[in-house]
Formats: sequence, structure tokens, C-alpha cells
Amino acid sequence: MKKNTWFLFFTGLILAACGGRKDQSVQKKIAVVTSTNVATGDFMTFKDYPTSIEGIINSEARAKISGYISEVYVDEGEKVSKGELLFRIETESLTKEAEAAKAQVDAAQIQVDQLIPLVEQQVISGSQLETAKANLKQAESKYASVLANIEYANVRSPVDGYVGEIRIRKGNLVSPADPKPLTTVSDISKVYAYFSMNEKTYLNFLKSAEGKTMQERIAHLPEITLIMANGDEYPLKGTIQTINSQVDKTTGTISFRAIFDNPDRLLTNGSTGIIKIPNQYKNVLAVPRKSTYEQQGIVYVFKVEKTDTVTLAINKIIQVLDKTESLYLVKSGVEAGEEIVADGLKKIRPGMPIQTTLLPFDSVAKPLPILFR
Repeated sequence: MKKNTWFLFFTGLILAACGGRKDQSVQKKIAVVTSTNVATGDFMTFKDYPTSIEGIINSEARAKISGYISEVYVDEGEKVSKGELLFRIETESLTKEAEAAKAQVDAAQIQVDQLIPLVEQQVISGSQLETAKANLKQAESKYASVLANIEYANVRSPVDGYVGEIRIRKGNLVSPADPKPLTTVSDISKVYAYFSMNEKTYLNFLKSAEGKTMQERIAHLPEITLIMANGDEYPLKGTIQTINSQVDKTTGTISFRAIFDNPDRLLTNGSTGIIKIPNQYKNVLAVPRKSTYEQQGIVYVFKVEKTDTVTLAINKIIQVLDKTESLYLVKSGVEAGEEIVADGLKKIRPGMPIQTTLLPFDSVAKPLPILFR
């Protein structure tokens, strides 16, 4: 009898232990995750476009005569005024030519002076005097041409601005036929930023702008931001000034030109950066990007579906309208206020029972989005 009692006792323990392990196994299948609700709001996103920078005026300083550089009066980056002397070309041969031309002018003038009284006294005909006067004008013209060439030896700044790269030095031979200028003088008090959009983006961009004509739409475009090459944001905002009317057939893009004030000369010719154009959305759905997963380019969320007995994770496809650093703005797939899994997506599979802790949307979607004003 005692043997049967002990047998039943140990059998009960074994069954209880097995039953406990079964309950624990079921318990392990329920994932504990956090959840949040799909939000709605007004948001601002940014599209990035590579840009190149140029001064509003870039004027080349070139040699107008051939010769050796005798003096360089400026250095790179120096501010100059229009007409200021930049370079001088050696003019020794021109000076001698000018002396010879001046001598011819003097000789022609003497001949005219000598013939005038003879014509008045009717000693010679007036045609001889006219010929002498013509010779004088020809000599004066040649002399003026030589003097002009001497002045051309003085290379002056064509505009107010700042001196760019100086490719030549004293003693270099230069010519009007040189492919590169002696230097470029740029007005960079304001700068142009050039960038391009593909045709589809361009059409969507203009569709969101107010106005009937192109000029009206450009006038109503939002201010833009420039991110400089070092990653810093340029302190002044820019405006889009012109949009090309034709699509570049080789790239399929349309070019834009924006303008920025540049009082501190922080930007210069050849600078590069990123143009950030804001895009404003009103009353759109938003889900945290950390609350989604992607497969083959399709974005999913886990919707929290509660029944009387169990809470399940149901995967749903969402159509993404746009995105910020921390959010997906949603076109379709979820509804405002619906509960979705916020974090812990790697723990669960579609249709899996879950246990959720509901969190406020803002605590999940950090950093907070930039609100449209």
C-alpha cells in the first residue's frame, strides 16, 4: 500500500512539472512590446540637391597685346575696384615704336605748315596741301594706335570684386590668344547656387507652389537652406530666382538658380554644398520610422489587434508619402489613432500574440519633427 502511495505521489509531481513546463512554453510565445498610436499633424520635410556656387559677376582679365609680364600689382583674394591696375606688360618695343610714330606726326605737321602759305600765295595748288594734310592724319592715326597698345599693356580690373587665382607671374609671356585669362575678378557680395531636379520632382514641386504663371509661382516659393561643404548650415537663407524652361536631354533634369547674400565672403567661386528645399504637409498621418520594417522595398507596420482573449500583431503595408529623420509620413495603409507596435519588432512575427504597453507618440518619435508654421 505504501508503494502505491509513493508511486502516485511521484507521478503527480512529474505531471505537475510537465504541466508547468508546458505553461512556461506557451508564456514564452507571447512577446512583450511597446505600442503607440498613429498620429496626424502638420510637418515639414526637406529635399536635398547638390549645388555649385558662383559669384554674381565673374569677369576675366585678359591680355590685349603680346609681351612679357613686367609687374603684378595684386594678389589672390585681394579686393579691387573697377579700372584698378592688375598687371603691366613690358612695352619697351612699343615705346620705341611710339617715338618713331611721333616723329612722323611732327614731320607731317611741318610739311603742312610749310605748304599753307604757298597755297595762299598760289605758288602751288591746293591739292598738294590736301595730300599733306591726309599724310598728317595718317601719321596721327598710327601714333594713336601705338599709344593705345601701350595703354593695353596695363591690364585693369573690369569690375569691382575680388581677385581669383593668378596663373601667371612676372616674366611670363602672355598673349590675347591664351586659352586661360590672367585672372578672374568676381563680385561675391551675392552668390548664385545652381542645382537641378528631375522632371517628376520638378512638376510636383511647382504644383505645390501658389500662383498661375511661372513668375508668380517662383515668387511664392519658400526660402531655401544651404549646407556648406563642411556640413555647417549657412547662416542666411536663399531664394530661388530662376528656373530653366527646358529639360536637359542628357540628364533628364531641369536647372534652378538660387541667390544668397554673402556679406562676409564665406562663400566663393567654386564652392559646393547641399541645397535643402522645404516641403510642407498639412494634416497628414505619421508613424515612427523605428516602428516599421522593410522587405523588398515595401514598408510594413505591425497593427495591434485586440480580441476578447488575445492581442495579435497584424502586419500591414503602408504607402510612404515622405519622410523626416524620425518619421514616415503616410499616404495610406493605416488610420489615425490606430495602435501599432512601437518597438521590439524583431521579437515578433505576423499573427503572433503580444502583450503591449502603450506609449505617447512623441516619446517614440524622437527627435520631434519640425512643425510647419
